[in-house]
This record gives sequence, C-alpha cells and structure tokens, in this order.
Amino acid sequence: MSTNDDITRRDFAKMTAAVTVVASGALGAGRRTAKAAAPARAMTASDAIGAIARGDLTAEEYAGALLARADELKDLNACILLNRDGLLEAARAIDVARRKGDKLGRLAGLPLLVKDNIDTKGVPTTGGTKALAGNRPKQHAPVLTPLFESGALLMAKTNMHELAFGITSTNAAYGFVKNPYNKAMIPGGSSGGTAAGIAARMSPVGLGSDTGGSVRIPPALCGIVGLRPSVGNGKKRYPDRGVVPISHTRDTVGPMARTVADVALLDSVITGDAAPQPASLKGVRIGVPRGYFWEGLDAELAQVMDVALAHLRDSGVVLVEADLEGIGDINNKISFPIALYEVGPDLTAYLAAEGNGIGFDQVVAGIESKDVAGAFAAAKTIPKDAYDAAITTGRPQLQKLYADYFKANGVDAVVFPTTPLPARPINPDGDTGKDTVELNGKEVPTFPTYIRNTDPGSNAGIPGLSLPAGLTKSGLPVGFELDGPVGSDLRLLALGMAIQTTLGVLPPPNI
Repeated sequence: MSTNDDITRRDFAKMTAAVTVVASGALGAGRRTAKAAAPARAMTASDAIGAIARGDLTAEEYAGALLARADELKDLNACILLNRDGLLEAARAIDVARRKGDKLGRLAGLPLLVKDNIDTKGVPTTGGTKALAGNRPKQHAPVLTPLFESGALLMAKTNMHELAFGITSTNAAYGFVKNPYNKAMIPGGSSGGTAAGIAARMSPVGLGSDTGGSVRIPPALCGIVGLRPSVGNGKKRYPDRGVVPISHTRDTVGPMARTVADVALLDSVITGDAAPQPASLKGVRIGVPRGYFWEGLDAELAQVMDVALAHLRDSGVVLVEADLEGIGDINNKISFPIALYEVGPDLTAYLAAEGNGIGFDQVVAGIESKDVAGAFAAAKTIPKDAYDAAITTGRPQLQKLYADYFKANGVDAVVFPTTPLPARPINPDGDTGKDTVELNGKEVPTFPTYIRNTDPGSNAGIPGLSLPAGLTKSGLPVGFELDGPVGSDLRLLALGMAIQTTLGVLPPPNI
C-alpha cells in the first residue's frame, strides 16, 4: 500500500481486522498458501495467540510465515541471527501440546525478536560487536524467563548500534539496519533491528533495551510502539541482569510491538501485573511542555503533531500548557557523566559474570564503529566528582522537577514528539562520529538531536511510552511520547491503548 493512497488510518485498521478474521478462519484447512501467509504476519500478537490456541493456525505454520518474511526482507539487516531450527522445533512442540489438550501458556506459539544484547541461553549474545561473537550465555536473561515460560519462542537476535552506543543502528561490525518505510533511511537506535523487524511484519513483538531512548526512538521512526518502564523508584520494573550494559542507573529492557495492547501483554507477563484496560480519555489532564520538548521541530513532523493533539482534544483530553522550567540545563549536567562513567565497571562486571573469558579491554579493542570507539575513549575522561554530583545532586533535582510538575498541574502525563525530526538518510560514514542530519535547513549533530526529548525521562527514571502519531507528507512515521510519574506504567499503557484507538493504526510499509 502506498502512503499516498486515499485512505485514513482508521479505515485501514478496519480493513486489516476484517482480513485477519477471514484469513484466520481459513487457515486450519490444509497446508498454508502464499496468500494466507500475508494475513498471518499481519496479525497482532493477541490475534495470533488466539488463533493458535483455537487450532485455526498452527504454531509451526505461523513461525514458518514469519521466517519467510524475514528471508524475504534480508536486505533490511534487522537480524544478526535467525533462530530458524530452534523456532520451528519449539513451535512443533506447542502444536503437539495443543493437540494433546495440554494447557498452553499465555504466549504459546508467539515468536519474539530479541535485541542482541539480551542474554539467550546457548545462543550468541553479541551486543552488536564482533568481540562478543563467541559469547554464549549459560542462562536466559531474567526478563526473558517469564516470556519463554508462557510459551513465547525465540525467533531472532536483532541487529543494533554497536554496544548500544548510538541512535542510528549504523553498525560497522554487523552492517547497517534499514528503515522499512524507506530503506535509505535510518530506523533509529540502538534497538533498530527489533523495531525494523516488527514494522516489517517479521514478528508482532520484540524486546529492546533503553538507556536514553532506544526503545522509543526506533519505534517512533518505524511506526510502532515502545515502552520504557520505570527505573527511578529504587526498584526497576524489569530485571536488568543478563543484558550487555551501559549504565546500571539508566539501563532497562523494554517491549515493542505494533499495538499498545501487545506491549501491555508482554509487560503483564514480565511483571505478573494484570494488563490494563483502555482508559476513558474524557477529562484526562495531560501536560504540554512547549518550552523544551516542542521547540525547533521538523516542519512536516510538527504538522503531524498538531493533528494528533487535535485528536486528543476531540477525545476529551484536557491539554495543560505548562513548561518544565530548566529541564534542559539540569539534564545536560547529568546525562553523559552517568552513562560514560558507569559503562566501564558495569561492562566489566557483566563480562565477569558471563565467564566467557572475554575481558573489557578485548571488547573495546574490537569495536569497529568509530563513533562507539570515541564514546569509550570519552568515558575515560569523566572525573569521579562529576559523576558523584550527577548522582547525588543532579538526578534527584531532575526527579523532583518531574514530581512537582505532575502534582502542581494535576496531570497524568506529559506529551511531546518522541523525536524532533523523522528518519533521515543513512550516512555511510555515520560510524566515524562525523554524523549530522538536516533539520530546518541546518546541519545538526545526529545523536544529541534525536535523544533530546527522550533523554530527560531516562535520567529521571520515569516511564515513557512512544506510539505512532502519523505519517509525514514524505510517508515517514513519527511518534509522540507520554511520560508519566514514576510507577505509573500501567496508567500510561491504559492511556496509550485509548489514544491508539482514537488515532487508528499506521498502514504497513510498502515493501
């Protein structure tokens, strides 16, 4: 479908639902056909799980359809490793259990895309760098355990910015990831492979990791949903062991999907919380902090955002115009001192726990992306007193600013563009560290420009949910983000489900 087709997103959503219902009823008869594969891969996770449980679709057929899609779109370079044999074997076991009448898990037969910095037992976890190609974890990362125990299946380890130190997924070691909506464009990073694979219908769901925006920036640029869960209340919502780290203060795993409901499903399984129902939007108060988050936006993106805000108003949302005064200055004092100071000891500890004989110096020496090598060099220059000040003074100040804002304005969340601009062309020299993008006629540095809006919430440890706002005139997705008080993850998901119902879904990429 061309992005120029005369069809609204709401109309497209209705069409997709109708096709899925018709297709799922026909899938139980005989072997799958090529025509049936397309509706199968268009299913949401919830729809696919239901079809498998009913016997309308076998887990093996579903896995085969998604593997075929991944093979068809190899040029996106979304995957570092495709777990073909393991996925099909596990899918067959699900089918055998269903035929025997065994009770199936909540996610039975659901293939997952997993960012390749999240440990998978016996399957390499490279962190997107060749020095870790031989890293075969002895255990799954704890965040994966409840998903696999509920019947989810490992489909692929996905490509990423090398060692998660970037937002383009322009990886010199394993190749550049491409955006499904325009293969000349970046998909965002560092979780670009997972986002690109979900948008391209290789799987409806997956996991990434987020230090400063990496499960929100790729979803925004690829037209899907991403959740950064709470980390700032002394206890992380998701366990973070078994993940190649940058910063124990800032890092978290986060789920991504094409729908907020599917993100909520994964969140429910990981945490054990009941998945929320869509909220009523009537009378909900949401802050609009224009003074920092809405400045200097790309012109096409700004038009999409204005339309999205109008939809929120029409749905009964009360938009409260109120700034987070001084947030940029506070955030800038703590962002890099925390991440760059912690990466050395945190990565060293991870490698020691893996027991794979690979040391920190070996990993650093093997970095192929020059921008990432530059970041590790910069990490050596961060003085301890700057880090201590960021942790003991700056971060609490930022957290208090957010807490006071939510309370004083009586808002459930703030809303803003996830990124100030849509996807930009892949820069083949972007891994050299000399990477800029065009924004309103000026060349600006890529990394700080894209993380500008996602970084403050990351440092404060509050939850953030990015969901599709629409397509630009150029046919590129853009996202808007809801950030809420620490611990308000379920409320954000409930609001997100209602908002996505209001806005509709994006048409799939024309690939």
